[in-house]
Amino acid sequence: MQTLTTSRFRYGKGIKLINDSGVEYLDGVSGTFNLSLGYNHPYVVEKVQEQVGNLSHMSSTFTEPYVNEVLGQLAEWAPNGINAGWMRDITGSTANECATKIAQKYTGSSDIISLFLSHHGQTQFATGISGNAFRRKKFPNTAAANSVHVPAPYCYRCPFHSSQPNCGFQCIEAISDHIEYASSGSVACIIIEPILGNGGNIVPPVGYFERLRKLCDEYNLILIADEVQTGIGRTGYMYASELFNIQPDIITLAKGLGGIGVPVAAVLMQSRLDVLEKHEHSFTSGSNLISVIAAKSTLEVVSEPGFLDEVKLKGEILSDLLGELAAKYKCIGEARGVGLMWGLEIVDSEGEPDVAKTNAIIERAFTDQHLILRGSRYGFGNVVKVRPSLTVTDDELVQIVEKLESVIHSVQYI
Repeated sequence: MQTLTTSRFRYGKGIKLINDSGVEYLDGVSGTFNLSLGYNHPYVVEKVQEQVGNLSHMSSTFTEPYVNEVLGQLAEWAPNGINAGWMRDITGSTANECATKIAQKYTGSSDIISLFLSHHGQTQFATGISGNAFRRKKFPNTAAANSVHVPAPYCYRCPFHSSQPNCGFQCIEAISDHIEYASSGSVACIIIEPILGNGGNIVPPVGYFERLRKLCDEYNLILIADEVQTGIGRTGYMYASELFNIQPDIITLAKGLGGIGVPVAAVLMQSRLDVLEKHEHSFTSGSNLISVIAAKSTLEVVSEPGFLDEVKLKGEILSDLLGELAAKYKCIGEARGVGLMWGLEIVDSEGEPDVAKTNAIIERAFTDQHLILRGSRYGFGNVVKVRPSLTVTDDELVQIVEKLESVIHSVQYI
Protein backbone atom coordinates (compact mmCIF):
# COMPACT_ATOMS: atom_id res chain seq x y z
CA MET A 1 0.00 0.00 0.00
CA GLN A 2 1.15 3.55 -0.73
CA THR A 3 1.72 5.63 2.42
CA LEU A 4 2.81 9.16 1.63
CA THR A 5 3.03 11.61 4.51
CA THR A 6 3.01 15.32 3.82
CA SER A 7 3.27 18.63 5.52
CA ARG A 8 0.24 20.77 5.00
CA PHE A 9 -0.19 22.07 1.48
CA ARG A 10 -1.35 25.68 1.48
CA TYR A 11 -2.18 26.43 -2.14
CA GLY A 12 -1.92 25.22 -5.69
CA LYS A 13 -0.66 26.99 -8.78
CA GLY A 14 -0.91 25.45 -12.22
CA ILE A 15 0.22 21.85 -11.73
CA LYS A 16 2.11 22.61 -8.51
CA LEU A 17 1.27 22.24 -4.82
CA ILE A 18 3.06 24.49 -2.34
CA ASN A 19 3.43 23.51 1.32
CA ASP A 20 3.77 25.48 4.57
CA SER A 21 7.47 26.00 3.98
CA GLY A 22 7.01 27.26 0.44
CA VAL A 23 8.34 24.06 -1.10
CA GLU A 24 6.82 23.28 -4.50
CA TYR A 25 5.71 19.78 -5.50
CA LEU A 26 5.09 18.95 -9.14
CA ASP A 27 1.79 17.10 -9.53
CA GLY A 28 2.23 14.53 -12.28
CA VAL A 29 -1.23 13.03 -11.90
CA SER A 30 -3.75 15.90 -11.77
CA GLY A 31 -4.78 15.30 -8.15
CA THR A 32 -6.82 12.14 -8.50
CA PHE A 33 -7.01 12.73 -12.26
CA ASN A 34 -9.74 15.33 -11.66
CA LEU A 35 -7.74 18.53 -12.13
CA SER A 36 -7.99 18.66 -15.90
CA LEU A 37 -7.12 22.36 -15.90
CA GLY A 38 -4.78 22.37 -12.92
CA TYR A 39 -5.27 23.78 -9.46
CA ASN A 40 -6.26 27.35 -10.21
CA HIS A 41 -7.19 27.95 -13.82
CA PRO A 42 -8.07 31.66 -13.75
CA TYR A 43 -11.15 31.49 -15.96
CA VAL A 44 -12.77 28.60 -14.08
CA VAL A 45 -11.86 30.12 -10.69
CA GLU A 46 -13.41 33.44 -11.69
CA LYS A 47 -16.65 31.85 -12.87
CA VAL A 48 -16.97 29.62 -9.79
CA GLN A 49 -16.28 32.50 -7.40
CA GLU A 50 -18.82 34.64 -9.21
CA GLN A 51 -21.44 31.89 -8.96
CA VAL A 52 -20.81 31.35 -5.24
CA GLY A 53 -21.40 35.06 -4.69
CA ASN A 54 -24.64 35.03 -6.63
CA LEU A 55 -26.31 31.70 -5.88
CA SER A 56 -24.71 28.37 -4.97
CA HIS A 57 -27.68 26.03 -4.69
CA MET A 58 -31.29 25.60 -5.70
CA SER A 59 -33.50 22.58 -6.03
CA SER A 60 -32.59 20.64 -9.15
CA THR A 61 -36.03 21.50 -10.50
CA PHE A 62 -34.92 25.13 -10.76
CA THR A 63 -31.44 24.47 -12.12
CA GLU A 64 -32.70 22.67 -15.22
CA PRO A 65 -32.10 25.63 -17.60
CA TYR A 66 -28.44 25.77 -16.48
CA VAL A 67 -28.05 22.00 -16.65
CA ASN A 68 -29.55 21.81 -20.12
CA GLU A 69 -27.05 24.38 -21.33
CA VAL A 70 -24.13 22.20 -20.16
CA LEU A 71 -25.72 19.04 -21.56
CA GLY A 72 -26.11 20.83 -24.87
CA GLN A 73 -22.38 21.64 -24.87
CA LEU A 74 -21.52 18.03 -24.09
CA ALA A 75 -23.85 16.68 -26.78
CA GLU A 76 -22.21 18.82 -29.45
CA TRP A 77 -19.06 16.72 -29.08
CA ALA A 78 -20.70 13.36 -28.41
CA PRO A 79 -20.44 10.43 -30.87
CA ASN A 80 -22.97 7.89 -32.13
CA GLY A 81 -26.11 10.02 -31.97
CA ILE A 82 -25.83 10.72 -28.24
CA ASN A 83 -28.05 13.75 -27.76
CA ALA A 84 -29.60 13.58 -24.28
CA GLY A 85 -28.29 13.61 -20.74
CA TRP A 86 -28.75 13.41 -17.00
CA MET A 87 -26.89 15.61 -14.54
CA ARG A 88 -28.06 14.81 -11.01
CA ASP A 89 -24.78 13.26 -9.81
CA ILE A 90 -21.52 14.69 -8.52
CA THR A 91 -19.39 11.53 -8.60
CA GLY A 92 -18.46 8.93 -11.19
CA SER A 93 -19.64 6.13 -8.90
CA THR A 94 -23.26 7.19 -8.94
CA ALA A 95 -23.09 8.29 -12.58
CA ASN A 96 -22.14 4.73 -13.46
CA GLU A 97 -24.96 3.44 -11.31
CA CYS A 98 -27.32 5.78 -13.16
CA ALA A 99 -26.11 4.44 -16.51
CA THR A 100 -26.72 0.84 -15.51
CA LYS A 101 -30.17 1.74 -14.15
CA ILE A 102 -30.99 3.24 -17.53
CA ALA A 103 -29.83 0.09 -19.32
CA GLN A 104 -31.78 -2.17 -16.99
CA LYS A 105 -34.98 -0.15 -17.24
CA TYR A 106 -34.76 0.22 -21.02
CA THR A 107 -33.98 -3.43 -21.76
CA GLY A 108 -35.96 -5.04 -18.96
CA SER A 109 -32.88 -7.20 -18.29
CA SER A 110 -30.73 -7.34 -15.20
CA ASP A 111 -27.11 -8.43 -15.63
CA ILE A 112 -24.16 -6.04 -15.96
CA ILE A 113 -20.96 -7.18 -17.67
CA SER A 114 -17.67 -5.51 -16.71
CA LEU A 115 -13.99 -6.32 -17.05
CA PHE A 116 -11.36 -7.80 -14.79
CA LEU A 117 -9.22 -4.93 -13.43
CA SER A 118 -11.95 -2.37 -14.12
CA HIS A 119 -12.73 0.47 -11.74
CA HIS A 120 -16.18 2.02 -11.81
CA GLY A 121 -16.33 3.71 -8.42
CA GLN A 122 -16.31 3.47 -4.63
CA THR A 123 -19.94 2.93 -3.63
CA GLN A 124 -21.04 -0.59 -2.72
CA PHE A 125 -22.70 -0.94 -6.09
CA ALA A 126 -19.78 0.46 -8.09
CA THR A 127 -17.30 -1.63 -6.14
CA GLY A 128 -19.43 -4.68 -6.85
CA ILE A 129 -19.31 -4.22 -10.62
CA SER A 130 -15.62 -3.30 -10.60
CA GLY A 131 -13.06 -5.98 -11.40
CA ASN A 132 -10.93 -6.23 -8.26
CA ALA A 133 -11.84 -8.76 -5.58
CA PHE A 134 -9.54 -7.24 -2.94
CA ARG A 135 -11.79 -4.19 -2.77
CA ARG A 136 -14.81 -6.33 -1.87
CA LYS A 137 -13.41 -8.91 0.53
CA LYS A 138 -14.08 -6.96 3.76
CA PHE A 139 -17.56 -5.89 2.70
CA PRO A 140 -19.94 -8.78 2.01
CA ASN A 141 -22.70 -6.52 0.66
CA THR A 142 -20.59 -5.03 -2.14
CA ALA A 143 -20.84 -8.06 -4.43
CA ALA A 144 -23.42 -6.68 -6.82
CA ALA A 145 -26.09 -9.14 -7.76
CA ASN A 146 -26.24 -9.76 -11.49
CA SER A 147 -22.62 -8.67 -12.00
CA VAL A 148 -20.60 -10.69 -14.53
CA HIS A 149 -16.84 -10.10 -14.83
CA VAL A 150 -14.92 -11.02 -17.98
CA PRO A 151 -11.20 -10.96 -18.92
CA ALA A 152 -9.71 -7.60 -19.84
CA PRO A 153 -7.92 -6.95 -23.16
CA TYR A 154 -4.57 -6.74 -21.35
CA CYS A 155 -2.24 -7.55 -24.23
CA TYR A 156 0.97 -7.17 -22.25
CA ARG A 157 -0.22 -9.94 -19.92
CA CYS A 158 -2.79 -11.66 -22.10
CA PRO A 159 -4.94 -13.94 -19.93
CA PHE A 160 -5.09 -16.38 -22.87
CA HIS A 161 -1.31 -16.36 -23.46
CA SER A 162 -1.85 -15.13 -27.00
CA SER A 163 -0.45 -12.14 -28.84
CA GLN A 164 -1.54 -9.67 -31.46
CA PRO A 165 -2.24 -9.83 -34.33
CA ASN A 166 -2.95 -13.57 -34.27
CA CYS A 167 -4.88 -13.85 -31.00
CA GLY A 168 -8.32 -14.07 -32.58
CA PHE A 169 -9.58 -11.61 -29.95
CA GLN A 170 -10.22 -14.40 -27.48
CA CYS A 171 -11.09 -11.71 -24.92
CA ILE A 172 -14.17 -10.87 -27.01
CA GLU A 173 -15.04 -14.52 -27.55
CA ALA A 174 -14.86 -14.98 -23.77
CA ILE A 175 -17.64 -12.42 -23.32
CA SER A 176 -19.96 -14.54 -25.43
CA ASP A 177 -19.06 -17.56 -23.29
CA HIS A 178 -19.80 -15.65 -20.09
CA ILE A 179 -23.16 -14.50 -21.43
CA GLU A 180 -23.98 -18.07 -22.35
CA TYR A 181 -22.69 -19.83 -19.24
CA ALA A 182 -22.06 -17.35 -16.38
CA SER A 183 -24.90 -14.83 -16.60
CA SER A 184 -28.48 -15.20 -15.43
CA GLY A 185 -29.55 -15.25 -19.06
CA SER A 186 -30.82 -11.68 -18.78
CA VAL A 187 -28.02 -9.25 -19.66
CA ALA A 188 -28.72 -5.52 -19.90
CA CYS A 189 -25.36 -3.93 -20.65
CA ILE A 190 -21.60 -3.92 -20.84
CA ILE A 191 -19.74 -1.13 -19.06
CA ILE A 192 -16.15 -0.50 -20.07
CA GLU A 193 -13.43 2.11 -19.61
CA PRO A 194 -11.83 3.12 -22.93
CA ILE A 195 -8.52 2.88 -21.05
CA LEU A 196 -8.58 0.80 -17.87
CA GLY A 197 -7.22 3.52 -15.63
CA ASN A 198 -6.86 2.18 -12.11
CA GLY A 199 -6.34 -1.33 -13.47
CA GLY A 200 -2.99 -0.34 -14.96
CA ASN A 201 -3.56 2.16 -17.78
CA ILE A 202 -4.48 -0.71 -20.08
CA VAL A 203 -5.17 0.34 -23.67
CA PRO A 204 -7.24 -2.22 -25.63
CA PRO A 205 -5.81 -3.28 -29.01
CA VAL A 206 -6.96 -1.90 -32.35
CA GLY A 207 -10.13 -3.69 -33.43
CA TYR A 208 -11.30 -4.55 -29.91
CA PHE A 209 -14.03 -1.96 -29.67
CA GLU A 210 -15.41 -2.63 -33.14
CA ARG A 211 -15.83 -6.27 -32.16
CA LEU A 212 -17.33 -5.29 -28.82
CA ARG A 213 -19.89 -3.10 -30.57
CA LYS A 214 -20.80 -5.96 -32.88
CA LEU A 215 -21.24 -8.29 -29.91
CA CYS A 216 -23.51 -5.77 -28.16
CA ASP A 217 -25.65 -5.49 -31.27
CA GLU A 218 -25.83 -9.27 -31.56
CA TYR A 219 -27.08 -9.68 -27.98
CA ASN A 220 -29.08 -6.42 -27.85
CA LEU A 221 -26.90 -5.02 -25.06
CA ILE A 222 -26.43 -1.37 -24.12
CA LEU A 223 -22.78 -0.34 -24.40
CA ILE A 224 -21.72 2.08 -21.66
CA ALA A 225 -18.40 3.93 -21.96
CA ASP A 226 -17.16 4.89 -18.50
CA GLU A 227 -15.24 8.04 -19.42
CA VAL A 228 -14.89 9.29 -15.86
CA GLN A 229 -11.10 9.24 -16.29
CA THR A 230 -10.73 9.50 -20.08
CA GLY A 231 -13.33 12.16 -20.85
CA ILE A 232 -13.03 15.94 -21.30
CA GLY A 233 -9.81 16.03 -23.30
CA ARG A 234 -7.60 13.59 -21.39
CA THR A 235 -6.67 11.66 -24.57
CA GLY A 236 -6.55 14.72 -26.82
CA TYR A 237 -10.19 14.18 -27.79
CA MET A 238 -13.21 15.43 -25.90
CA TYR A 239 -14.22 11.79 -25.53
CA ALA A 240 -11.95 8.77 -25.86
CA SER A 241 -14.96 7.09 -27.47
CA GLU A 242 -14.23 9.17 -30.54
CA LEU A 243 -10.54 8.28 -30.56
CA PHE A 244 -11.19 4.53 -30.28
CA ASN A 245 -14.40 4.49 -32.35
CA ILE A 246 -16.27 2.84 -29.49
CA GLN A 247 -19.77 3.86 -30.64
CA PRO A 248 -21.30 3.71 -27.14
CA ASP A 249 -24.98 4.12 -26.33
CA ILE A 250 -24.19 5.87 -23.03
CA ILE A 251 -21.19 7.85 -21.78
CA THR A 252 -20.50 8.66 -18.14
CA LEU A 253 -18.37 11.63 -17.08
CA ALA A 254 -16.99 13.08 -13.83
CA LYS A 255 -13.46 13.94 -12.58
CA GLY A 256 -12.07 16.25 -15.30
CA LEU A 257 -15.50 17.75 -16.00
CA GLY A 258 -15.04 19.97 -12.93
CA GLY A 259 -11.80 21.45 -14.28
CA ILE A 260 -10.21 22.52 -11.00
CA GLY A 261 -11.52 19.70 -8.82
CA VAL A 262 -15.13 20.79 -8.37
CA PRO A 263 -17.25 17.62 -8.00
CA VAL A 264 -19.61 17.14 -10.92
CA ALA A 265 -20.79 14.25 -13.08
CA ALA A 266 -22.97 13.67 -16.12
CA VAL A 267 -24.56 10.78 -17.97
CA LEU A 268 -24.99 11.20 -21.72
CA MET A 269 -27.17 8.93 -23.81
CA GLN A 270 -29.10 8.48 -27.01
CA SER A 271 -32.55 10.02 -26.58
CA ARG A 272 -34.24 6.63 -26.84
CA LEU A 273 -32.57 5.79 -23.52
CA ASP A 274 -33.88 8.84 -21.68
CA VAL A 275 -36.22 6.66 -19.61
CA LEU A 276 -35.58 7.53 -15.96
CA GLU A 277 -38.05 9.46 -13.85
CA LYS A 278 -36.54 12.13 -11.62
CA HIS A 279 -37.37 10.20 -8.48
CA GLU A 280 -35.48 7.15 -9.77
CA HIS A 281 -32.04 8.74 -9.58
CA SER A 282 -31.40 12.09 -7.91
CA PHE A 283 -29.14 13.46 -5.18
CA THR A 284 -29.30 16.58 -3.01
CA SER A 285 -26.12 18.11 -4.42
CA GLY A 286 -26.72 16.95 -7.97
CA SER A 287 -27.26 19.87 -10.37
CA ASN A 288 -25.96 22.38 -7.80
CA LEU A 289 -24.95 25.59 -9.49
CA ILE A 290 -21.29 25.54 -8.39
CA SER A 291 -20.81 22.18 -10.11
CA VAL A 292 -22.77 23.24 -13.16
CA ILE A 293 -20.82 26.47 -13.67
CA ALA A 294 -17.52 24.64 -13.15
CA ALA A 295 -18.49 22.18 -15.87
CA LYS A 296 -19.68 24.94 -18.18
CA SER A 297 -16.53 27.03 -17.83
CA THR A 298 -14.27 23.97 -18.12
CA LEU A 299 -15.96 23.00 -21.36
CA GLU A 300 -15.55 26.53 -22.66
CA VAL A 301 -11.79 26.27 -22.07
CA VAL A 302 -11.34 22.77 -23.46
CA SER A 303 -13.43 23.53 -26.55
CA GLU A 304 -11.41 26.62 -27.46
CA PRO A 305 -9.91 26.30 -30.97
CA GLY A 306 -6.57 24.53 -30.79
CA PHE A 307 -6.80 23.40 -27.16
CA LEU A 308 -7.26 19.70 -27.87
CA ASP A 309 -4.67 19.84 -30.64
CA GLU A 310 -2.21 21.13 -28.04
CA VAL A 311 -3.08 18.21 -25.76
CA LYS A 312 -2.34 15.81 -28.62
CA LEU A 313 1.05 17.45 -29.20
CA LYS A 314 1.87 17.30 -25.49
CA GLY A 315 0.83 13.65 -25.54
CA GLU A 316 3.35 12.98 -28.31
CA ILE A 317 6.09 14.65 -26.25
CA LEU A 318 5.19 12.57 -23.18
CA SER A 319 5.05 9.42 -25.32
CA ASP A 320 8.55 10.04 -26.66
CA LEU A 321 9.98 10.84 -23.23
CA LEU A 322 8.48 7.79 -21.53
CA GLY A 323 9.33 5.58 -24.49
CA GLU A 324 12.99 6.58 -24.14
CA LEU A 325 12.78 5.81 -20.43
CA ALA A 326 11.32 2.35 -21.10
CA ALA A 327 14.08 1.57 -23.61
CA LYS A 328 16.73 2.56 -21.09
CA TYR A 329 15.59 0.71 -17.95
CA LYS A 330 14.89 -3.02 -17.83
CA CYS A 331 12.55 -2.59 -14.86
CA ILE A 332 10.07 -0.86 -17.19
CA GLY A 333 8.28 -3.62 -19.06
CA GLU A 334 6.12 -1.29 -21.12
CA ALA A 335 5.18 2.38 -21.44
CA ARG A 336 1.61 2.68 -22.69
CA GLY A 337 -0.98 5.39 -23.04
CA VAL A 338 -2.60 8.04 -25.17
CA GLY A 339 -2.61 11.82 -24.88
CA LEU A 340 -1.85 12.78 -21.29
CA MET A 341 -2.84 9.42 -19.79
CA TRP A 342 0.20 7.14 -19.43
CA GLY A 343 1.46 4.28 -17.32
CA LEU A 344 4.76 2.47 -16.82
CA GLU A 345 4.57 -1.27 -16.14
CA ILE A 346 7.23 -2.03 -13.54
CA VAL A 347 8.69 -5.57 -13.64
CA ASP A 348 11.34 -7.65 -11.91
CA SER A 349 14.24 -9.48 -13.58
CA GLU A 350 11.86 -12.27 -14.66
CA GLY A 351 9.35 -9.87 -16.20
CA GLU A 352 6.86 -10.42 -13.38
CA PRO A 353 4.91 -7.55 -11.75
CA ASP A 354 7.09 -5.76 -9.19
CA VAL A 355 4.66 -4.11 -6.80
CA ALA A 356 7.28 -3.26 -4.18
CA LYS A 357 9.44 -1.40 -6.68
CA THR A 358 6.39 0.39 -8.07
CA ASN A 359 5.49 1.73 -4.65
CA ALA A 360 9.12 2.59 -3.92
CA ILE A 361 9.22 4.71 -7.08
CA ILE A 362 6.09 6.60 -6.06
CA GLU A 363 7.27 7.17 -2.48
CA ARG A 364 10.79 8.26 -3.45
CA ALA A 365 9.44 10.52 -6.16
CA PHE A 366 7.49 12.34 -3.48
CA THR A 367 10.16 12.48 -0.78
CA ASP A 368 13.29 12.91 -2.91
CA GLN A 369 12.05 14.72 -6.01
CA HIS A 370 8.89 16.48 -4.81
CA LEU A 371 7.02 14.77 -7.63
CA ILE A 372 3.51 13.44 -7.07
CA LEU A 373 2.67 10.18 -8.86
CA ARG A 374 0.12 7.42 -8.30
CA GLY A 375 0.13 3.65 -8.72
CA SER A 376 -2.39 1.20 -10.08
CA ARG A 377 -4.90 -0.80 -8.06
CA TYR A 378 -4.54 1.36 -4.94
CA GLY A 379 -0.93 0.35 -4.40
CA PHE A 380 -1.55 -3.34 -5.11
CA GLY A 381 -0.64 -2.96 -8.79
CA ASN A 382 2.66 -2.56 -10.64
CA VAL A 383 1.98 0.42 -12.89
CA VAL A 384 3.19 3.97 -12.20
CA LYS A 385 0.70 6.43 -13.63
CA VAL A 386 1.70 9.72 -15.26
CA ARG A 387 -1.23 12.01 -16.02
CA PRO A 388 -0.52 15.71 -15.65
CA SER A 389 -3.19 18.32 -16.13
CA LEU A 390 -4.06 19.28 -19.69
CA THR A 391 -2.53 22.70 -19.04
CA VAL A 392 0.94 21.26 -18.37
CA THR A 393 3.73 22.99 -20.28
CA ASP A 394 6.32 21.27 -22.44
CA ASP A 395 9.02 22.20 -19.92
CA GLU A 396 7.00 20.71 -17.08
CA LEU A 397 6.62 17.45 -18.99
CA VAL A 398 10.40 17.29 -19.28
CA GLN A 399 10.77 18.04 -15.56
CA ILE A 400 8.31 15.29 -14.63
CA VAL A 401 10.16 12.68 -16.66
CA GLU A 402 13.60 13.85 -15.51
CA LYS A 403 12.51 13.53 -11.87
CA LEU A 404 10.94 10.18 -12.60
CA GLU A 405 14.14 8.92 -14.27
CA SER A 406 16.22 10.00 -11.30
CA VAL A 407 14.02 7.91 -9.02
CA ILE A 408 13.93 4.87 -11.31
CA HIS A 409 17.72 4.97 -11.56
CA SER A 410 17.96 4.92 -7.77
CA VAL A 411 15.57 1.99 -7.25
CA GLN A 412 16.17 -0.15 -10.34
CA TYR A 413 18.20 -2.79 -8.47
CA ILE A 414 16.21 -3.05 -5.25
